[in-house]
Amino acid sequence: MNTTHWLSRNAGRLAIVLGVLALLAWVLTGEPEPADEGKAARSPTVTVGLTTSRAEPVERVIVAQGHVEPEQVVRVRARTDGAVAETLADEGKAVTAGQPIVRLAMDDRQARLREARAAQRQAQSDYDAADRLADQGFQARLAAERALAALEASRARVAAIELDIERTRIETPIDGILDRQIARQGDFISVGDPVAEIVENDPLRAVVRIPQHRVREVAEGQTARVTFLDGETREGTVRYVSVTADQETRTFLARVSVANPDRDLPAGTSVTVEIPVQEVRAHAISPALIAQDEDGRLGVKVAEPDGEGGLRARFVPIEPVRANAERVWVTGLPDEARLISTGQGFVRDGDAVREGRAEDGAP
Repeated sequence: MNTTHWLSRNAGRLAIVLGVLALLAWVLTGEPEPADEGKAARSPTVTVGLTTSRAEPVERVIVAQGHVEPEQVVRVRARTDGAVAETLADEGKAVTAGQPIVRLAMDDRQARLREARAAQRQAQSDYDAADRLADQGFQARLAAERALAALEASRARVAAIELDIERTRIETPIDGILDRQIARQGDFISVGDPVAEIVENDPLRAVVRIPQHRVREVAEGQTARVTFLDGETREGTVRYVSVTADQETRTFLARVSVANPDRDLPAGTSVTVEIPVQEVRAHAISPALIAQDEDGRLGVKVAEPDGEGGLRARFVPIEPVRANAERVWVTGLPDEARLISTGQGFVRDGDAVREGRAEDGAP
């Protein structure tokens, strides 16, 4: 009988013998049972650096980028024709409402006014004479009415010429800065032509866009802080919040009024607007301590008692409230927390940790 044939006939017996031998070897050596499949081995205790952090009152703010606009921009236009005889104010200087800024040449206006006034006096005499005879019949009353019409026409002509003369002196309608002198001496301008541009930049208006998920936190009358490019910060007040979102950006237009009594802040520059909406207790931490879990949530790792006298790492989700170049203020932590400040890259949620000096690059 060959070996192959024997093995095929005695395979069952051979399996039993091998099983018995394996069991005997386990009894003699005292080896433990293998770990259940899927049961993770407990990780070793990791030495980490800990920092105690305490919460402090912090404003929750809406931060938006925008620009500042003047309160009002008026382009002064000519209301009569004529050549510019004189400019009466300097560019860049403050002007007040009613102040003359341009004078047009009078030309023949005074002569036409004298002629019109003479015609008015004649019309007045004709009317007085006709009125005295008005009760002498129909024709007399009709003549008196024609004389009155002529008198009113002469009065209207005088008033029109006087108004035209008055309009040769062009005044600014508002207080502000003469930002642009458009018409210069010698220029001929017609009715409707621009003469000058007056800018009123007290107050200024900071124009920003509010995200749609935060627009209900903003209302007219709220205090805001406006920071200009040079770092200067002025307090402002929310004066307007749009009730309709921009169809492309899904943001809401808001305007913040900023006092500028000295008119030293220019319009058109970029600004950062902070609108405080709530005071919360938050921790100021280094951005380097913030990580993400498998679900993409932001959080930090803290050390908490494990109930057995030791410490265990735990990932705590956080929500940033505000930030600067060095710190991020976050909520989600208890009022006092022991942050894993060194070695946090070597521990996972649930790992045993102990406080000590964690070496860079190794647990």
